[in-house]
Amino acid sequence: MKGLELLLLPLLLILKDVSAQWNVWMPRDISAMTNSCVVIPCSFTYPSGVRPYRGVHGIWYFGHPYPQLFPPVVYKSRTDIVHESYKGRTKLLGDLTQKNCTLMINNVGVEHSGRYYFRADLGGANIYTYPDFTNLQVLDQPNIDVPDEIVSDQSLDLTCNVPDNCPDMSPQIHWMYTDYLPDPVFTPDNVEDSNTAVLSSTLTFTPKPMHNGQLLGCRVHYENTTFFYERLISLDIKYAPRTVWVNVSQEVMEGSSVVLHCDVDSNPAPTITWYFGDKELMSEIASNSSLPLDNLTPEEEGVYTCVGDNGYGNMNTSMYLAVNYPPREPWINESLTLLEGSSVSLQCISKGNPMPTLTWLKDGELVGTITAEERSVLELHEITPQAHGVYHCLAENEHGRASNSFNITVEFAPILLEDSKCTIVREGVQCVCIASGNPEPVIEFYLPDLNITINNSNSLFNYRTYSDGYTSTGIIKLQDKGERGNNGDTAVHVHCSISNMYGSETIRLELQQEKKFMMAVIVGTIGGVAVIAFIIAAVRYVGQNNKKENGNPGQDVGSKVENPSMFYSAVKKDKQSLRKKVGDDSDYQSVGPMADMERQELNYGALEFLHGRHREGGFRRADGDGSDYTEIKAK
Repeated sequence: MKGLELLLLPLLLILKDVSAQWNVWMPRDISAMTNSCVVIPCSFTYPSGVRPYRGVHGIWYFGHPYPQLFPPVVYKSRTDIVHESYKGRTKLLGDLTQKNCTLMINNVGVEHSGRYYFRADLGGANIYTYPDFTNLQVLDQPNIDVPDEIVSDQSLDLTCNVPDNCPDMSPQIHWMYTDYLPDPVFTPDNVEDSNTAVLSSTLTFTPKPMHNGQLLGCRVHYENTTFFYERLISLDIKYAPRTVWVNVSQEVMEGSSVVLHCDVDSNPAPTITWYFGDKELMSEIASNSSLPLDNLTPEEEGVYTCVGDNGYGNMNTSMYLAVNYPPREPWINESLTLLEGSSVSLQCISKGNPMPTLTWLKDGELVGTITAEERSVLELHEITPQAHGVYHCLAENEHGRASNSFNITVEFAPILLEDSKCTIVREGVQCVCIASGNPEPVIEFYLPDLNITINNSNSLFNYRTYSDGYTSTGIIKLQDKGERGNNGDTAVHVHCSISNMYGSETIRLELQQEKKFMMAVIVGTIGGVAVIAFIIAAVRYVGQNNKKENGNPGQDVGSKVENPSMFYSAVKKDKQSLRKKVGDDSDYQSVGPMADMERQELNYGALEFLHGRHREGGFRRADGDGSDYTEIKAK
């Protein structure tokens, strides 16, 4: 124990020495409401060797501690001379002899805010101004302690503070505009620190984004007074984006312009970023943003996304922008050359918005089905020569149409057509061979009786060929019987050969009109004889009548005629109804309903009287037997 006392002795001496120096204690800060009062606690010490002379006095200065600077005197114990702003307002509550310098100031105003210094006056030269001070803050409204950051959905404490340093006035705190708060809790408290008192009330609740910007108030009222003090704050609630609004999805025409808008509800304002698919288009810090799009193309159709991010969270909303445009020119096959019997798939692809309908046309006629897709396939199986032609693919939608075309060429072995034949014409016999094929068939004639082949290399018998598309025509003319056969008959033996790279064929051409020609000769002859007989009968009848009238019954009608008469009739057919011009004006070919009849020429039929009766009524004999006759000749 004795050792411990020895260790504490130096500390006690230090403390005793400190307590014997010039020191003062007062709160560094103190506050008061306007028109209320404030009590500044104060105590001081002076060296123990100093003896007060004529008592202990004190002075309170405002603003400066040095008298030579003439600071305003707040209180002076020796006299009542003080600065006019403090007249009747100050009172010393402490006992200076007890080293208590506590001061009360009544009816304080904002102009009284500042530093207050105490000066001890012990008489003679023992006057000392303490450098420590109290800073008085005069408030016209209570304080509300607000956290630096208020985050949505996190519990929040707001504290309203009012100084309670006036013993004559007791404050009361009330919160205003709390009706809309979710489950608010109020907690009163009275805190004393360094002999200063503060009355407080804490409001506890959990804010929501909807509370951002709302007003809250703290009201202070002193009982038995008319003094009211209020403080209002606006809540600054931080919250992540909770809504992101953009344009509704829309349709626009190609080449037009549109502005996309984005509004984000968040606090603080977010960074708004526009995306087209995954591509970033623009970014800015704002609550709303606009994205202009000019001269739109179909490639700009798609999903546009607005993203809002403010550090507390992010949110995005997308919209679809459709760019309408008429169909593009269809993509189709190149022109094709196909072999008869093969198959092919024809492709047609066209883009448009709305999706176009695709229609296949062949030589202007609908083929296949109409499809409402970007791709249409037309299947052609076992192609025939009739598949040859121009194929169109037509794409249509409500904004326009487009088409594209290509040719299909079908190659096939030659085919002999039914009009191939030999016919009798004015100069003899004309043989026509008509064939269809692709490539264009080669036509040759062969006369087996003469063992002659007729083609382009020799051009015998007026050999000619004509082409019309895939149809080739070969023509020859046989002008006399010697060209028809070696035996001198009227039969025609002509073979026609047709060929191309895919095949060949040889047939004998029939003289299709031969039988009908003979029938026409017989009918013509019979008709001629009938006409002549009718004329003879008519002449005799007239002669007999004249004889009766002249009284000479024996007179023959021939006696009335000075010269022998020649009567004839001719039977002709209308050449134009039976023939068609082929080549020059002298070449014809049978057509029409008479196409199967052989061509004939009945030039004339004549009735010739070689020895007619004389005027005298007798007859001249032509030969020894004296017989008379009539001869019918066919020239």
